[in-house]
Amino acid sequence: MSDTQLHSLKRHGVVAGKSLLLAFAMFGFGYLMVPIYDIICEVTGLNGKTGRVSVAEANAVQATDRLVTVEFVASVNAGGSWIFRPQVQEMQVRPGELNHATYYAENLSNNTVVGQATPSVTPQSASIYFNKTECFCFTRQVFEPKGSKDMPLTFIIDPDLPINVDRVTLSYTFFKSPDQAT
Repeated sequence: MSDTQLHSLKRHGVVAGKSLLLAFAMFGFGYLMVPIYDIICEVTGLNGKTGRVSVAEANAVQATDRLVTVEFVASVNAGGSWIFRPQVQEMQVRPGELNHATYYAENLSNNTVVGQATPSVTPQSASIYFNKTECFCFTRQVFEPKGSKDMPLTFIIDPDLPINVDRVTLSYTFFKSPDQAT
């Protein structure tokens, strides 16, 4: 084998090694994106993700006299065979008080299905002040054919909610879970 061929073979080996390393790095980055995204959203309140607190933490908060309107919105992901709606459209709440609401969901199909809901809060700046102690969105919901459920939501708005925020919208999108194992 000539020196030119040997040199060319080494260069190809280096390129192949770098390409393989790049592929592993891209896979690792893609794998870590979901946990990194969740951490960033939790810390910054981006994407309307809300917090979760225990009932004891919620009860320890001092309520204020201020009133904030909480609007409840529901939507079904395209292709979903569901009825999904809040039981009340809005309520007046005091930051620091524990509040209860309910969403209704009904499976319109003739099959057992598992549903999930993803929450979003607007304005985005309010999402870090909206904390849930109980929420149907924390667990997958199993529905029998034509079955329905009233799904509870217990939440507290932090008294540190900026004073310029007097309306908060809690929106859920309900969809068939990709993991249908029951």
